[in-house]
Amino acid sequence: MIIGAWAVYQLGLTNNRGAVDSNSRYMLSVDEMESLNDDQYTPEQVQQRWMRQYLKLAVFSKFFPTNAQLITTAAQYGHDPMLVDRMIAASSIYINDLSEYNSLLREVEQVMNRHPQLHTTNVIPWMDGPEWPALKDAIVRDKALIYEVGRLTGVEPRLIVGCLIGEQIRLFNTNRENFKKYLGPVKVLSVQSQFSYGVNGIKISTAKAIEDHLKDPSSPFYMGPRYEHLLDYPVEGKAQEDERYNRLVDYRNHLYSYLYTACILHQTMLQWKRAGYDISNRPDILFTLFNVGFAQSVPKPNPVCGGSHIKIHGQTYTFGAIGFDFYYSGELAEDFPFWRQRFIPGDKDLTEEEIAYIQGSVSNCKRPPRGWEYVKKDTTAVLPTVDDFDYSHEEDEYAGTYANE
Repeated sequence: MIIGAWAVYQLGLTNNRGAVDSNSRYMLSVDEMESLNDDQYTPEQVQQRWMRQYLKLAVFSKFFPTNAQLITTAAQYGHDPMLVDRMIAASSIYINDLSEYNSLLREVEQVMNRHPQLHTTNVIPWMDGPEWPALKDAIVRDKALIYEVGRLTGVEPRLIVGCLIGEQIRLFNTNRENFKKYLGPVKVLSVQSQFSYGVNGIKISTAKAIEDHLKDPSSPFYMGPRYEHLLDYPVEGKAQEDERYNRLVDYRNHLYSYLYTACILHQTMLQWKRAGYDISNRPDILFTLFNVGFAQSVPKPNPVCGGSHIKIHGQTYTFGAIGFDFYYSGELAEDFPFWRQRFIPGDKDLTEEEIAYIQGSVSNCKRPPRGWEYVKKDTTAVLPTVDDFDYSHEEDEYAGTYANE
């Protein structure tokens, strides 16, 4: 028996020689289907193809919802809309009758074809101007800082960006001619140094209140023990006032501007939550409260969106509405995606290394002297000019120019 088994093995009678799959030719046709990675298309053509693929998936989901969901996720990661066609075709190997799918797809396409494709601009009017693409580029430059602040404070970075956009858009339209000179070609954020400070327009009194809330467990704005040392100073006494000012008007490193912004968002959210009103899912209200300040943050049912009026291209918006528009627009979603939970409470105290990193994030750059904005225009005092600062590159020159404005 052993010799016989050995002979059968040696003769190869037990080998599975395999066979040509009956669907091999079909698989080849799937592989050879068009790919947008191989051809040149305009962004508009790519977008149109994505829309058509989503239409196909909507129909496909009526018959095979599990596969439609898998294909949708895979296509988004693949960055190629034509991948949808390939995946649907590949799945079709196991579908004996596609007549119902094809029939419904034709019906849906007929309905869509009755309406001509309109080539309209952005449905959000204030995103239509040339300043918006430039502002987006400037914001993405600070992506790493904003992400770090989100990690340190537990605040969704997209919320921080919503506040930033409202403030920068307001500044652009207040000093339109000057901003056009710098925001377009240089693409850097404006740093305020008059009355409100930094890229997000934080007042000194507001910054002081934020710091006090961090230390006071009895305050309705208290964020918890993890954050008590978030904004600690390496110096004591009167030197803290100068340090606070330096933090906010630092045009080379905007970390503190974002830290104070995130704290306002987190603190007002907690104030309302403790009063019985959860506004963590209301970015429009959070942006409004950021704009109007702690004094006007009064928890109540049915809050409304509002804030400062900002005129853009002849149309008036509120600060809260601009933040809301951005938040749900899908703009910059790849750089600042939506969190499942907008506020994540920290359970561990900040480490000494983290505190040292924060405190070391103030640049050694020259700034306008504190209080110069209160000097009357008819005085003989000499105000600082761009020439009084040591600017070694375009971003510094831009920041200094607007400090003087």
